[in-house]
Amino acid sequence: MEFKNTVAFVTGANRGLGKSFVKALQAAGAKKIYAAVRDPSTIDLPGVVPVQLDVNKPEQIEAAVRAAGDVTLLINNAGISRGSSLLADGALGALRDEFETNVVGPLALARAFAPTLKEQGGGAVVNVLSVLSWLNLPGAATYSVSKAATWSVTNGLRQELKGQGTAVVALHVGFMDTDMASGIDAPKADPLDVANQVLRALSEGRDEVYADDLTRGVKAGLSAEAGSYRGGV
Repeated sequence: MEFKNTVAFVTGANRGLGKSFVKALQAAGAKKIYAAVRDPSTIDLPGVVPVQLDVNKPEQIEAAVRAAGDVTLLINNAGISRGSSLLADGALGALRDEFETNVVGPLALARAFAPTLKEQGGGAVVNVLSVLSWLNLPGAATYSVSKAATWSVTNGLRQELKGQGTAVVALHVGFMDTDMASGIDAPKADPLDVANQVLRALSEGRDEVYADDLTRGVKAGLSAEAGSYRGGV
């Protein structure tokens, strides 16, 4: 992918990794960037096109596709974590919320933008996943379940969109220096570095990104006799 011709649509673009994606794309010379958020007034980066989008609202997805008919790169970054264990009182409600935003949302956007990407020559979809696609941690157990499901969705989309020339890239990353991980005492990746790793993968034609040592270690241990997914980090 040559970024000077790229028209990107980034969800959750007002903070954290989403904002870093916008900065990285601007630095790479992207032609246009749609910054999609629930409240467009929270977008404070110049040179972008704000778009109102709640990924749980089909009518807003439809409106976004109509407004952004030139998109060549969809970055599904928006996500939530309810911080629930599986046996907590509110676990089922937390899981439903996380599934709607973290699983159904990215799939709905990929489905909605697929015809646009085809018209633009194929393009690419990036889904922001997690090291928790493979691990389940008690403090984020329902979130972990949702990210495992989104990994499966990503793998399925890669197969189904291949015929129209649309690349599908999965980003796996551990803790990042963002609001979501603000209460966690652990080494954290720089979100701008993570975003740039994804852009490099797109330019090199790679379809998975393992953005930090934690993620690479867990991935390497998945096939071990005592698989890395069977314990914590």
